[in-house]
Amino acid sequence: MRIAFHAPLKPPDHPVASGDRAMARALISALQRSGHDVVVVSRLRSYDSGDPDRQARMGALGARLAERLLRRFRRGGWMPDLWFTYHLYHKAPDWLGPQVTARLGIPYLLVEASFAPKQANGPWAIGHRAVEAALRHADRVFQPNPADNECVLPLLRSTDRLVPLKPFLETAPFRATERDESRRDMAAAFGIDPCAPWLLTVAMMRHDQKLLSYRTLASALASLTDLAWILIVAGVGSAEAEVRSAFAPLGRRVHWVGMLDRERLIRLYRSADLFVWPAIKEAWGMALLEAQAAGLPVVAGRSGGVAAVVADSESGLLAPEGDAVAFANAVRELLLDPERRANMGRAAAARIAREHDIGVAAAFFDRQLRALTRDPVG
Repeated sequence: MRIAFHAPLKPPDHPVASGDRAMARALISALQRSGHDVVVVSRLRSYDSGDPDRQARMGALGARLAERLLRRFRRGGWMPDLWFTYHLYHKAPDWLGPQVTARLGIPYLLVEASFAPKQANGPWAIGHRAVEAALRHADRVFQPNPADNECVLPLLRSTDRLVPLKPFLETAPFRATERDESRRDMAAAFGIDPCAPWLLTVAMMRHDQKLLSYRTLASALASLTDLAWILIVAGVGSAEAEVRSAFAPLGRRVHWVGMLDRERLIRLYRSADLFVWPAIKEAWGMALLEAQAAGLPVVAGRSGGVAAVVADSESGLLAPEGDAVAFANAVRELLLDPERRANMGRAAAARIAREHDIGVAAAFFDRQLRALTRDPVG
């Protein structure tokens, strides 16, 4: 099938790495694995910080670009059979897909959509209305975050249009690197004591819930200085000064490694002992999947869809969202029990490979698309 793909929040070739970019790329790869022809039809980024005038201009631009796409499809040799839009919410609506699919009469599919009724009269009211229209038009909404379903479901034309989706990634690279070798390399590269337990955090440093999660993590770890551990932080961003300030009381226990390329980041995952992230207002978190794929147990906050990717007491421990004391207690529990950490790490790697690998997702999407288009042979 020929699939038009659009990611209004962040296009898959955006220069700044993030979980959104990683998931957009993974979606394209999963669809291609089943033999589908996927084309990113626009790089229009509709993200808005709350300016109604800009949202109105984006809507008008979207209408013009939709017309341009329609002309291009009709005069060229490539006509989509369906349309995929990834990550839709009031700050990043889809100004293209509903118009194009309505005119062409092809299915309109969404992956990861949320709807916030409280935004109906706020600074994102225009984007909010666009999301509502898109959801009412959608033929399928694939949802990796169960927390979004309550508000999304009433807008769909039928309940069967909402389909649960397990977040996924390519797990093979996370199993290809030997742990002891990786730890030696990382210890030498960053001057980290290989004998102490390594806690790892991988997250962008933004002035939003990311900063709040970092501050919660710093508060939790400040109560664990009676134990041996080192925290390694991989990430950069506009809030880096504030993040570093939050961890300043922990001194040399914290190692800052910045932004790493993919290969080095995987080796760092393989080197650590425990992944820690409070995940405040987190949808589900690509880093949580990556850590578990590498065999790391996780301590995370129970927010959004985190419980859908971290099996509490099996592949990690979940603490109440934003509760630094409970989070610290969970970290302490696993620091004091290396055998349990190791068992959880093995269970995490097995579970992610079994349920969240890209091959599983490719087969899932192929079944869904063929059923939707009644195309048994492609």
